[in-house]
Amino acid sequence: MAPRAYWKGFLRLSLVTCPIALFPATSESEKISFNQINKKTGHRIKYQKVDADTGEEVSNEDIIKGYKVDSDRYLEVSKDELDNIALESTRTIEIDEFVPRSEIDDLYLVRPYYIVPDGKVGHDAYAVIRETIRSLDQVALGRVVLTSREHVIGLEARDKGLMGMLLRYPYEVRDSAEYFDDIQDVKITKDMLDLAKHIVQQKSGHFDPSKFEDHYEAALQELLDKKQKGLPIGHAAKRAPDNVVNLMDALRASLKTAGTSDRATPAKPAKTARKTAKPKRKIG
Repeated sequence: MAPRAYWKGFLRLSLVTCPIALFPATSESEKISFNQINKKTGHRIKYQKVDADTGEEVSNEDIIKGYKVDSDRYLEVSKDELDNIALESTRTIEIDEFVPRSEIDDLYLVRPYYIVPDGKVGHDAYAVIRETIRSLDQVALGRVVLTSREHVIGLEARDKGLMGMLLRYPYEVRDSAEYFDDIQDVKITKDMLDLAKHIVQQKSGHFDPSKFEDHYEAALQELLDKKQKGLPIGHAAKRAPDNVVNLMDALRASLKTAGTSDRATPAKPAKTARKTAKPKRKIG
């Protein structure tokens, strides 16, 4: 089954417009998920909406939104009031400006989408916009309304298509000084830095996501496979803590370990994506 578009509308650069569709570029649906069940009966756990003070169940028509002012006071906001200020989606991503990719701090990156032509018409206009962005080697910034909220989106040419990355607003990014100011200013000796650089050189390579292994996901799948087959469940051996307390000793030991590992371990071929066999019954 073809993936369903998350959003459909138009992409516009000045007077050039084409119909487009947005599709999420990432997914976590392949990860193993659990349901909560009653240990005694094996039945699924069901949640009910109840009044925090009375404990009585509340129907959906009696539930409204509230903004917390202090510990026990809320400003009630009705659906009509929210609808009144909701941004009307123009169903158009209007490109406002072009900026160098290097100027976009990674802290502002939220979520990627694939942007493709919607239908059989507009491919020429789509190609013009895509190649314009590609030729400039910049990111096109525009705005898009998703679920009543306006988002800034950055567009980049990617292969035959476009990738759109939602960006955060400045008020959503925390100031690093709040976390880094208390870090001590430590003077690093040249010997320490040289040893550390040697370790980095031995571990240097090229970015290859096919090497990424989700060890926890693999352990979960192994656990579920064993439980389905009725096999005994053992306990994983815990790694013994390192006893090295001197920083120079730790760097020398790391350098020696890295060199031994490189000589003993042959290069692994790139792995293809693993198809996870889902258990017949979810376990909570």
